[in-house]
Amino acid sequence: MAQWTYDVVGVGNAIIDLIQPVPDSFLSEENIAKDAMTLIDEARAEHLTQRLSEAVVAAGGSAANTMTGIASFGGKAAYIGKVADDALGGRFRDEFRAAGVVFNTPPRPAPPTTARSIIAVTSDGHRSMNTFLGASTLLDAGDIDEALIRDAGILFLEGYLFDRDEAKAAFVRAAEIAQAARRKVSLTLSDKFCVDRHRDSFHHLVAGHVDILFSNEAEILSLYESEDLGEALEAARKVCPLVIVTRSERGSLIATAEHTLEVKAFTVPAVVDTTGAGDQYAAGFLFGLSRERPLAECGALAALAAAEVISHVGPRPEVNLRGLALQEGFRV
Repeated sequence: MAQWTYDVVGVGNAIIDLIQPVPDSFLSEENIAKDAMTLIDEARAEHLTQRLSEAVVAAGGSAANTMTGIASFGGKAAYIGKVADDALGGRFRDEFRAAGVVFNTPPRPAPPTTARSIIAVTSDGHRSMNTFLGASTLLDAGDIDEALIRDAGILFLEGYLFDRDEAKAAFVRAAEIAQAARRKVSLTLSDKFCVDRHRDSFHHLVAGHVDILFSNEAEILSLYESEDLGEALEAARKVCPLVIVTRSERGSLIATAEHTLEVKAFTVPAVVDTTGAGDQYAAGFLFGLSRERPLAECGALAALAAAEVISHVGPRPEVNLRGLALQEGFRV
């Protein structure tokens, strides 16, 4: 097994999550799109923050959540993301360092303030995210730590960051550094509406720079503008060596150029909150890959991490994933 200082380095939106269970009527009252991510401005963020006054507050962001999952498995993770020099930015930094994730991106002066995602969770476990991107979108190529990327076996890119040209340039720059150092580049598509907005840019990134693609079913269908999963998967595997499609309770598909492997989902007593399910799936998969485990085992570790996080409120594991994996008979 190759030796790196870090197993994975993630690049993404550095966001504070505010998560609270709500009735479906709340979504109607506030005109919130269910089970989707909606971008909002700072005034709207302040309004929803006041309405969800009992929210669980935690440092988050998709790629950042994945890095905390990798650290929970016992892996070595680092993160690149932009926060403001404010109280929320300080909380983000402190929480990730406490979780064992290296995070040294310099903060910027506010305004805008540190990003936040206000997440309304309905009784069916679905999460509706209202996201003020704030300082997180101001990441640019100058924030990309070349030495850090060269010192990690896998680069993980978060699709949510694609809403500014400067961020897109930072992604390409990070991918080029990783490729030049013969590192693997992975990407999560993040959200169907994100794919809808940036389809051409994603096509360019996947075809030219990505070795490992993570998506759910809706995202990959949107990327290839198809209503047939088999057709979309075939298109993806022609340009990307490894394609993973998550399908909620139906498990996931792992596709190489020649083969497709089906991985079963772990059964949970109840789905409490799906926030972070895809993030933790990626954590388990990338951790397994960093340990050169077979793809089936990578998928099983991914399914285990996803099952843990949907069993409680919040996007990060509440139990040590390494200990949980050992209990389930995995080698970690």
